[in-house]
Amino acid sequence: MARPRQFDEDEVLRAVCDQFWDAGYAATSLQDLMRVSGLGKGSLYAAFGDKHELFLRVLRRYVASLDRAVRRSIDSAPSALEGLRSFVMMPVGDPEGVAARRGCLLANSTTELAAADPAVATEARQAYERTTAVLAEAVRRAQDAGDLSATTDPVGTARALLAAQQGLTFMGRTGMDVATLEATARSLADQLVPT
Repeated sequence: MARPRQFDEDEVLRAVCDQFWDAGYAATSLQDLMRVSGLGKGSLYAAFGDKHELFLRVLRRYVASLDRAVRRSIDSAPSALEGLRSFVMMPVGDPEGVAARRGCLLANSTTELAAADPAVATEARQAYERTTAVLAEAVRRAQDAGDLSATTDPVGTARALLAAQQGLTFMGRTGMDVATLEATARSLADQLVPT
């Protein structure tokens, strides 16, 4: 008879996610994972598989949370246009710049691993396509409200917004000051979805 798990799976996955997010995949060792999870090697492997399987599980969990956050942000804005603008501003959302410095786990992982890891490339591609679909839907709503021109290409605009937002994420990782990032984000929003 199998023994019941003696740990909180959500807590372990959050700790492991933070480790991968802060250090990256390659720089995270098995010892790091054991330290942050509080689990021994055997327990870690039995519960989550090897390092790669654990990473993919954490990445998928993060992406699901990100998908919900993007949709919630867009849908809770006073208008579709404001939701699109707030999406561009996401990397500079906190005044201390913690989010900008840390970046996005998906973007960080894509940069580090996608060229050599087909599973990460697939996860990233699917995540970005889902985000594009949410943004394109918001562009269409902004068009219906008369806030964007009827000739605006919803999918093209959505991809441009995503590229702009991800570009800000990458710029934030360089240590660029938050005021400059915020000014850049506003400029991008003004050009892509003018009010």
